Amino acid sequence: MAQDTDFSQKIERIFDQRSIPLIMGILNVTPDSFFDGGKYLQEQDWLTQTGKMIQEGADIIDIGACSTRPGSPQPTPDEESERLIKVIKSVRKAYPKLLISVDTYRASIAEQAVNAGANIINDISGGTLDSQMFETVAKLKVPYVLMHIQGNPQTMQQNPVYADVVKEVHAYFEEKLNKLKDFGVKQVILDPGFGFGKTVEHNSQLLNNLEKFQSFNLPVLVGISRKSFVNKLLNINNKDTINATSILNKKAVENGAKMLRVHDVKEAVEVVDSLQSSLRLRSD
Repeated sequence: MAQDTDFSQKIERIFDQRSIPLIMGILNVTPDSFFDGGKYLQEQDWLTQTGKMIQEGADIIDIGACSTRPGSPQPTPDEESERLIKVIKSVRKAYPKLLISVDTYRASIAEQAVNAGANIINDISGGTLDSQMFETVAKLKVPYVLMHIQGNPQTMQQNPVYADVVKEVHAYFEEKLNKLKDFGVKQVILDPGFGFGKTVEHNSQLLNNLEKFQSFNLPVLVGISRKSFVNKLLNINNKDTINATSILNKKAVENGAKMLRVHDVKEAVEVVDSLQSSLRLRSD
């Protein structure tokens, strides 16, 4: 599915550094995700939400069936598969031309998902939680989101420590990219992993220095949508973070982000459109 010619142009756009930033809409089909857990467990609900995000301008839909909020209990592979694969098949049938990303750190689930119709593997662990992931990505020949994480979802926020978070995340990417290169994987999207083993200060430093990851000449994905560090930064409730998320997404795009992973697609599209309009006005 992922190699179908119908998708090649859309995938090429991801890696074209001249293209405007893309929007990845989040579809969680879990009972316990931090923001929208339990909302999209029935087919009509997940299809309605997918259609809404597409209408609002989402370029990619990222489907996940395993909550990775700090301290969250992890489902078994069978539980994750049972939740996820039927949704991917359903969304693929309803939207045959849609780019679908699968949010999983398990190689076996990633393979099932691609076989069911997914086009991209989004791995929050950067291969650290499944030693077979890089080999699987190479075999499937699909784009891979390489995310940085310190620890795992159960431990990552207990006491994250860095001497220099920007340099350490950069070194992590360099090491992982070399390993992926050995497997022949070239289509890689970098995600600094906001909120995954980072304090508010660590997240702020990464956002303010995002342009330093452009040295890899690969697209950078930013996922800060409604995360707890946004709440803590402004001392506000999770449900009130939509404006703050938009402001931080604007900062991310200005600093080089080529993809925004979001719950609120309409607002993210408006961020990108307003920045593009501003650039056109400056050039006139």
